[in-house]
Amino acid sequence: MAQIHLDFHSDVLQHAANVIVVLPQKAGTRIGMEGEQGAQFRTLWLLHGLSDDHTIWARHTSIERYAAAYGIAVVMPNGGRGWYTDMAHGEAYYTYITEELPRVCRSFFRGMSDRREDNYVAGLSMGGYGALKIAFRNPDRYAGAAAFSGALNVCESHFCRENPAYWSDIFGDLATLPGSDNDVYALATRLAASEGPRPRLYLSCGTEDGLLGDNRKMHALLDGEGIDHTYREAPGMHNWAFWDAEIQHALAFMFG
Repeated sequence: MAQIHLDFHSDVLQHAANVIVVLPQKAGTRIGMEGEQGAQFRTLWLLHGLSDDHTIWARHTSIERYAAAYGIAVVMPNGGRGWYTDMAHGEAYYTYITEELPRVCRSFFRGMSDRREDNYVAGLSMGGYGALKIAFRNPDRYAGAAAFSGALNVCESHFCRENPAYWSDIFGDLATLPGSDNDVYALATRLAASEGPRPRLYLSCGTEDGLLGDNRKMHALLDGEGIDHTYREAPGMHNWAFWDAEIQHALAFMFG
């Protein structure tokens, strides 16, 4: 495997962007890194949480080693604190992640497949919200999504009450947030009503995590709407011990 720290100018963000990319490489002499590169390889777009950045998955998990077992690429972008949203007053992270970043990465790394069946998106906490939002809004471009300890209920978050200026900078008028393109529960309902493809879904949350209720709410909604998904609860908190285990389960679900 190869790990590349990519810095480039983003036209969408209008400033320098930072990404870590893990690429498959045939390396049979390296213990535990036996993955092989094919003519075209599958890609996981892996998103960080609110207090993190693009380096966090590589620092706190063995994502490079885990990806090697499946021969996949992993792209880990910096999404700031913008909730993977085209902010009302700020940067257009949603457009950057879904439009510009795939185009840039595929131009640099020619083996990255652009086929729907070869692309998945996943993330933790804020990134879990982002992963589901991206997959629900683009089911024709992503074969599946995984959310670990997803911070899904932005419409009713206590942060909205404690720091309304921050949230309105991201989402604009908070009164219009429920039912909008940034409400993942509403997006799930829309997906159920559509006749197009549906991404495969993996959701998990620790039983000691404060966001467990939000994830159970999504699980119940998906069940009620008849959207096939895998939902997993396990002992754990909102921390890397839980997420390191879950990314391994999700990789097996998506690429195994």
